[in-house]
Amino acid sequence: MRTLAVLFAAFLAVNAKVYFEEGFKDDSWQKTWVQSEHKGVEYGKFVHTAGKFYNDAEADKGLQTSQDARFYALSNKFTPFSNKDDTLVIQFSVKHEQNIDCGGGYLKVFDCSVDQKDLHGETPYLVMFGPDICGPGTKKVHVIFSYKGKNHLINKDIRCKDDVFTHFYTLVVRADNTYEVLIDNEKVESGSLEDDWDFLPPKKIKDPEAKKPEDWDDRATIADPDDTKPEDWDKPEHIPDPDATKPDDWDDEMDGEWEPPMIDNPEYKGEWKPKQIDNPAYKGVWVHPEIDNPEYEEDKSLYLREEVCAVGIDVWQVKSGTIFDNFMITNDLEEAKKVAASVKETQEGEKKVKDAQEAEERKKAEGEAAAEEAAKDDEDEDDEDDADNALPGEATELDDEGHDEL
Repeated sequence: MRTLAVLFAAFLAVNAKVYFEEGFKDDSWQKTWVQSEHKGVEYGKFVHTAGKFYNDAEADKGLQTSQDARFYALSNKFTPFSNKDDTLVIQFSVKHEQNIDCGGGYLKVFDCSVDQKDLHGETPYLVMFGPDICGPGTKKVHVIFSYKGKNHLINKDIRCKDDVFTHFYTLVVRADNTYEVLIDNEKVESGSLEDDWDFLPPKKIKDPEAKKPEDWDDRATIADPDDTKPEDWDKPEHIPDPDATKPDDWDDEMDGEWEPPMIDNPEYKGEWKPKQIDNPAYKGVWVHPEIDNPEYEEDKSLYLREEVCAVGIDVWQVKSGTIFDNFMITNDLEEAKKVAASVKETQEGEKKVKDAQEAEERKKAEGEAAAEEAAKDDEDEDDEDDADNALPGEATELDDEGHDEL
């Protein structure tokens, strides 16, 4: 058994492939990534930076959106491959250090037909994956697959991270038509491609020939036919206040005929209804029978992407500042997890630098406030000295203030 395990591990190691990897460690990305020039769109500029706070100023460099209220479209082609009978892992990191209010943080994966110079929001893609935030109502992880020319959204709600630190997003698609979504190496969702997307018609449909029998009684309870309303039940809801008296200054001719105010009637019992009893004819809730859907046809290759050839950032952002980094497309989940395992150290470093920066900013603000207050005190002292040193009968600014000339 041990020998088989070793052989299986060796088989996985031999067949493990990283099809695309980009960490933006230097300026070479400018030669491989292509900026879209789609007509009619004013695209924002990406800058190569680790941002305002980071764990490692060089290692944490990525591509950051730098202009507010802009579309961004940048892509990179690589040697095409197919994930036939294999696992597909798509992974990257996102850092919304601007505390994003509305904008995309996802990537798109394309086949070789993509025109990189004309990449735009309507360009067909294979997979769209990653966080999208817009106000308090939209904070989700998109997982969208193209299937037979139509984009299909996952029917589950996966919440994304909405803080200002780096997070890794990982999508795993397996050849058995199952998937996983991980954030920072923690599984947040998983399931079946067929169950969680509407790629295929339902297996079962309601029998169009079946109808609920006319004598089917689905009322669990009914009014007791033997129950009768008590003779003293009917009482008015409101009655004149018996304790009210006409005011002494009431004038019938001027004020009209006096009537006591109305109050709730303590004897009022509301609308009478007969009590409910179990329905002796109750047959339960009628369930519409189902039949096999003649339009359903199983597809064991929902996972399959015959030609994976490019990856791109195609987003709109109201407030810029997002940093994209650590792109990886592979069939080796363990390798992807090794890369993503660095996220805790990265986050700790970012928090440390950010806290130090904020402490320095507070110290600076406090110093400026103290200096402003001191300057104000000095000015007040100068005004008092001017008043004390004025000659008898000599006017000062303090004397003139608030007085009109005679």
